[in-house]
Amino acid sequence: MRILQVISDVNIKNGGVVEAVRLISLALKAHGHTVEIVSLDAPDSSYVSDFPFIVHAVGPGHLKYGYTSKLQDWICKHASNYDVAIVNGLWNYASVGGGRALHKCNLPYVVYTHGMLDPWFKQAYPFKHHLKQLFWLLFQGRVLMDSERVIFTALDEQNLAQGAFLGYAKYAKTVVALGCADPDSFKHDCAGEKFRRSVPSLGSSKFLLFLSRIHPKKGCDLLIEAFGGFALRNPGHHLVIAGPDQTGLVASLKESAASLGFLDRLHFPGMLQGDEKWGAYLEAEAFVLPSHQENFGLVVAEALGSGVPVLTTDKVNIWREVQASGAGYIEPDTLQGITELLARWGALSPDEKKQMGVCARECFEQHFQLEAAANGLLDVLESVATRGDFGKVCKTPLVNRPTKTL
Repeated sequence: MRILQVISDVNIKNGGVVEAVRLISLALKAHGHTVEIVSLDAPDSSYVSDFPFIVHAVGPGHLKYGYTSKLQDWICKHASNYDVAIVNGLWNYASVGGGRALHKCNLPYVVYTHGMLDPWFKQAYPFKHHLKQLFWLLFQGRVLMDSERVIFTALDEQNLAQGAFLGYAKYAKTVVALGCADPDSFKHDCAGEKFRRSVPSLGSSKFLLFLSRIHPKKGCDLLIEAFGGFALRNPGHHLVIAGPDQTGLVASLKESAASLGFLDRLHFPGMLQGDEKWGAYLEAEAFVLPSHQENFGLVVAEALGSGVPVLTTDKVNIWREVQASGAGYIEPDTLQGITELLARWGALSPDEKKQMGVCARECFEQHFQLEAAANGLLDVLESVATRGDFGKVCKTPLVNRPTKTL
């Protein structure tokens, strides 16, 4: 198949949607399919050339919404080069303009919502939700209705999305879990050492790891408050909060840590990539994600694949798999809940922590390998693409595709 991915931008610093597109594209390419990207990025953006696929950057778009007439023009001109398209995300012109152009040009497409229909946003930002409701009725809902399928990455995500907005509720939906590349498949020579060299103040200390965007919905403020008590009971432990600071939260988090007396044990190495990222996972005692909302949580899958126990909330939509596998602990996304997570972890013996790490790896192998996720997505794309000329252009016969499924 020739597959077009539509996304607002390919800047990896913007979090999970970009990383999901990268992983999905790599998995599809491994099956012999051709993947290209169209985005609203400026063509001369450095991260465009760094992205591991052809990116047709038609921006820059105007304002935060990203409007540019070039997107629809480009899609209508090149739609015949593809068999199916994937629209990634909502609430921007890549989704609305892209979906509208795909429908106009009769190129079948699916929509990945990437958690953007979660009701948490309605509770956290009620005024913005009212604006989105209007936008949904005028533009966004039609894109989902005209799609061949709307894809959710977890059953919880699909269920929570029902009734999030009034109107356009009868779109076709399905669940296809995401996955991540198996950390064991990479060569991580000296990855742990590389990570610790990047955070020299950490030394050889034990630490808990948070690795994600530093954003209000991630619950970093709760983690700082909860770690204050944990730090008193565990004087040898440090906390690493790794990721880009997109909203200027780091300063206030440092102030809170200083008031609680553990600023010298708090580290902000910024965004970690490559060996430094995998080294952080491999060196961490446990991975902590106190998030208020995650449609999937790729970082959770990465931690599990690295054999790291996961401490997270019941707002991360794969929490049931983590809990059922004995791969970590789950609590509500409240200060009491995060405090309990750390207390439960601190009460474990070294052998119990080690066994939980074994369970984490088993959980990854059972639920979150990228190969299984790719097969699930291919099943959907193949059924969608048959509406076009898929049979004439498919480079990988279905009989040769691995049969492993979700």
